[in-house]
Amino acid sequence: MLEQAVRPIVEAIVSKAPSGWTRAVLHGRAGRGGTSVTGEYAPRSGNWNDRVPNPYMELMALAETLRAEHGWEPVSLEIVCRPSGEYRLVAFNDAISRVTGTGGGFQVVLDPDHRLPQPGLHQEPGTAAPAGDPELAVARFRAYLERRAAILGHPDELPPPATVAAIEEAERRLGRPLPADLRALYLIADGDGIEYENRYLFQGNAWLPLKSIVAEHTDWSAGERPWFGWDLEWDAVVFDATPAGTVRRCGGHPGWLRFATSEDGNYLAVDTAPARNGRPGQLIRTGRDYDDGPAYVADSITSLLGHYLDLLDQGAYEKNGDHIHLREPARDPAPQQIIGAIPDEVPPTLQAIHINDATGLVDLAPLTAAPSLRRLHLNRSTTADLTPVRELPVESLRITLDGGDLTPLRGHAHLASLDLTTTAPADLTPLHTVPHLRGLDLSGADIPDPAVLAGLTDLRYLSLTGRQWTALLNEGHAPPALAAARLADAEASLDDALAWAARLGLDTENALRVTGTLKTAGG
Repeated sequence: MLEQAVRPIVEAIVSKAPSGWTRAVLHGRAGRGGTSVTGEYAPRSGNWNDRVPNPYMELMALAETLRAEHGWEPVSLEIVCRPSGEYRLVAFNDAISRVTGTGGGFQVVLDPDHRLPQPGLHQEPGTAAPAGDPELAVARFRAYLERRAAILGHPDELPPPATVAAIEEAERRLGRPLPADLRALYLIADGDGIEYENRYLFQGNAWLPLKSIVAEHTDWSAGERPWFGWDLEWDAVVFDATPAGTVRRCGGHPGWLRFATSEDGNYLAVDTAPARNGRPGQLIRTGRDYDDGPAYVADSITSLLGHYLDLLDQGAYEKNGDHIHLREPARDPAPQQIIGAIPDEVPPTLQAIHINDATGLVDLAPLTAAPSLRRLHLNRSTTADLTPVRELPVESLRITLDGGDLTPLRGHAHLASLDLTTTAPADLTPLHTVPHLRGLDLSGADIPDPAVLAGLTDLRYLSLTGRQWTALLNEGHAPPALAAARLADAEASLDDALAWAARLGLDTENALRVTGTLKTAGG
């Protein structure tokens, strides 16, 4: 059964091979969510047809076979084949996966239940009273519907109101009450959709019925618990929303109740657990386009409805069929992120900067004008002095360091992830005093004493080259609490990765290996 599932993939690789090829390698990940494939033919010609094909349906069939036989979902696999028709499959569950992009290699998740801390969970909570007023919200909402009816030539058809009992049941399942002004609106209508036709009353966002709020909250909260993509997330940073200190710096929070959707993965939510400068019931945007953190919208639904009425009074709207689009005034917000070079005038609102391809050594001193800088990445750029970083709240730091002096990072109160490349041997001892360091990539660094890493008892992620891992593991100096790790070796095979992961404590005994030969393959 398994060989029957592998052979069509090998046939696809062989049939698409360029002339003169001697070997092909396909690295893949497949499961119910689809497939992803990297790999190439050797020798490389530098052309697009060096890449192996993605036989989607055949990989999905193989994944289904492995799921049925081994319970793996999804599956990581590697297929090596030659012009003779000989092939070899290595497969394992997705605890090990191929890393694409710079450096390549493999990553392993050793503790899938571990969660990197979100700074917003420990922020000081807000103590201000809600800004929303249920009676005023109802009056404004009715006025808003009347203005819309006058523009459209007919009233909006809305669903019946939610009952008090339905609202109380929703609040029970949400684990918290709705803000009073939003609650009052549900006593007018249970959302704005009739038979899958939405009125999009909240500026292009469909107002969700109570049952959908509960479903969204359940799915979203469940989705926040598992850890996804260590290669992408270990150095993640959540920005502070503007105004500063209003919204918790989290990727998600149980106190954020999504009540409207733009149907593209983004949402309007009421924030029932604001940060120090916020107010309960304030509105934020979350979702697909807010990986760096939520965006503040208004202090309440009551205020937002007042804003909508003001725009209608000003004639700042466009009518398109049965829909009204409100024209928001143009804004030129101060930048939170810069990609390129350090500007002559560094905005104090800056929270992230990516310095790319700088010539000469980069002077980081101007960045001290950005007291909220959270992410500092030097990409293909070098600095010789980390002293300016000492007083900045940088959480994610990626640098090439000329000289290897990490002394300025001693005792840094905020640093959580460090991606370090050096031009000289680096003493890692100062990192022992960095209290929140959780992720470390040293695959580009010269580490004369890997034993220092054993003292990083709170480290959760480590990326090293194969040579560095060998030196570290041979001496028994691996950090004791790793939840994920990376083998930064572009030439490593899945067999290499399995052997490495086993040394880190992962049980790889049930890895699958299958060999065979295509009878119809050309010589």
